[in-house]
Amino acid sequence: MFEYAWLLIALPLAGAAVLLLAGRRSDAWGHWLGVLASGGAFVVGALLTVVMMGAPLEERVQDVHLFDWITAGAFDLAAGLRVDPLSLSFVLLVTFVGTLVHIYSVSYMEHDAHRRRFFAYLNLFIAAMLLLVLADSYVLLFVGWEGVGLASYLLIGFWNHEKPNAVAAKKAFVVNRVGDVGMLVAIMLLFAAFGATDFETVFSLADGANEALLTAAGLMLLLAACGKSAQFPLQSWLGDAMAGPTPVSALIHAATMVTAGVYLVVRSAPVYAGAPTALLVVAIVGAFTLLFGAVIGCAKDDIKKTLAASTMSQIGYMMLAAGLGPIGYAFAIFHLITHGFFKAGMFLGAGSVMHGMHNEVDMRRFGGLRRYMKITWITFAAGWLAILGIPPFSGFWSKDLIIESAFATASGEGWQPWVFGTVALLGAGITAFYMSRLFFMTFHGTQRWPGHRVSQTETVDEPVQDPHESPALMMWPMIILAVGSVALGGVLAFGNAFERWLDPVLGYTEHPDPVLPIPVIIGATLLLVLLGAFLAWRQYAAAPVAVVAPRGSVLTRAARRDLYQDEVNETLLMRPGQYLTRSLVFGDRQVVDGTFTGLARLVGGSGELVRKVQNGYVRSYASTMVAGVVVLTAVVLAFRI
Repeated sequence: MFEYAWLLIALPLAGAAVLLLAGRRSDAWGHWLGVLASGGAFVVGALLTVVMMGAPLEERVQDVHLFDWITAGAFDLAAGLRVDPLSLSFVLLVTFVGTLVHIYSVSYMEHDAHRRRFFAYLNLFIAAMLLLVLADSYVLLFVGWEGVGLASYLLIGFWNHEKPNAVAAKKAFVVNRVGDVGMLVAIMLLFAAFGATDFETVFSLADGANEALLTAAGLMLLLAACGKSAQFPLQSWLGDAMAGPTPVSALIHAATMVTAGVYLVVRSAPVYAGAPTALLVVAIVGAFTLLFGAVIGCAKDDIKKTLAASTMSQIGYMMLAAGLGPIGYAFAIFHLITHGFFKAGMFLGAGSVMHGMHNEVDMRRFGGLRRYMKITWITFAAGWLAILGIPPFSGFWSKDLIIESAFATASGEGWQPWVFGTVALLGAGITAFYMSRLFFMTFHGTQRWPGHRVSQTETVDEPVQDPHESPALMMWPMIILAVGSVALGGVLAFGNAFERWLDPVLGYTEHPDPVLPIPVIIGATLLLVLLGAFLAWRQYAAAPVAVVAPRGSVLTRAARRDLYQDEVNETLLMRPGQYLTRSLVFGDRQVVDGTFTGLARLVGGSGELVRKVQNGYVRSYASTMVAGVVVLTAVVLAFRI
């Protein structure tokens, strides 16, 4: 059965090819082909998972050879797939959530003239992500890695006739190229050390390898992960990526692009096992980004950008868990799976709100929508309670395990458990505040949308319809994701089922006791969550909300500008880069080009002088001859003397 794993990638890839090559002839049915291609991949993934669950533990890591790929001297790299519990977990998430996003998009993009091309890009995105998580070597993984980057660029800038959308796509593309440098350097380091890039060889030789080399490779892999997963310092592209259609945001933030970095770190666990310093840096980056994204989320009024900041923060939780090493790897993936459901549900809910509010994204112009959009309100509430970590919703089972593990870092010794545990705990409280702020500003409180809107081109008023619920094709994916937001975490946590499922890949690890009793950690987490939700309710539901945002404190103004991340990048990276390139160009033009152009000008100038002598007048030529005779006579006489 596992030899058919290639179908997982082939089906959506074929769908993308047909939709792109068939052109407008497929406009009438192309969107349904895209849905079937993604849904077919899910069916194949589900069948492989059932077979894998029935196999003995020692047979749950299968390498499937596809074809001989790169042969150069003694180096021989085959293209193959690694089918194991880790890759299949991602396969199910990507294809299931991806298929729901496809179905939602059928209605959401109904009136877009380029809907067929949109579905081709969605299929390409799914295929690239599946190649990334199924590849059995770092080189083949890099092919999927770049495919994901290309698809995200095409989808973020799908409406590129508007300049801000094109700029946002370019920004995501450029920032991710920085991370790609890290990936390439890591592959080169591993190849130089082990003479191979396939997982089987690299992981078997990593045990006992030079720690400095593994540390360098681990840091470069982290740099790559920061680019794809929008972690500090490569997080600046994520908020701007909301320029794409809302289904794209759901796919990027829940099932594909931002999860790739977490997958890369966890898949490279044998490399990090010999590089404790690199692993510590992973945890520090995750902890910092966790708070960084949460602070930004507190000040955003754009519903999609608030959710984007939330993704940055939640991926920070996952990176923190991955940085804890063996005690956190499984919990990082566990939270990634549950997050995929409730974050996709909330993004699709945001799209439903935008659909009912005529593409308005400013939450200060919402309020009281629960009366008009009851299904959207209920499904969004499921995701909201899940991300808050309210029991028994999914986020409670996954995020609390990360908080508990953070307090158990280094077996309770040193500063790490107190710092990482406190950061994780504080992040839960801030998350509760800004996500409750989003929920209450959108669905509760007073109605703040105008009864009439003044046209930008005319002085008359244009009547605005009341908000309305979305069509069934948009509703059902939201309902299914809401069910996952409620129940999936409890199902996977029952009897440590998900952790045991990943044991063949990550190995069994005895979890140390945290520095605080687990009931105290759970109680403190719930207390902070309830406090954050209460503060948001008091400020944004019980009290009037200003339609125009007040100036706010210094921190609020900084958070609205993403804590000046663009300004920092411009000052530290872009401007010095411009000065460097201009200096190099100046040297090239003035020294290198100047030497050759100067010589050419000298020859040209000399010719110009000689040309003036050749004027066609006999008297001039006679004068020249006389002058020449005089000069020659003078020279001869001078030498004779």
